[in-house]
Amino acid sequence: MTKADLISVIEKQANIPHQQAEKIVNICFDTMIMSLFNDERIEIRGFGSFVNRNYKAYEGRNPKTGKVVKVEPKKVPFFKVGKELKELVDQGKDKYVIREA
Repeated sequence: MTKADLISVIEKQANIPHQQAEKIVNICFDTMIMSLFNDERIEIRGFGSFVNRNYKAYEGRNPKTGKVVKVEPKKVPFFKVGKELKELVDQGKDKYVIREA
């Protein structure tokens, strides 16, 4: 599913104009991105959580040349799937009921 697909689903299920559905999706994603910029944890119960993983600087090697290169410290967003979502996916879509708004 792409972002455009998600917007279309929200548009149809909520019976709202395309631009309004797109704005809702963008606000949601922008808010999540800003939370990660601020090193905040995002938890969506029954779905999963996002958190930044911090990696220290280290020396690596260029695989082509074998030359030592310095790798700067970095933050990488990490998603951990929730128990409920994991179980739902394992059971299959026939067991899931789409909630009405």
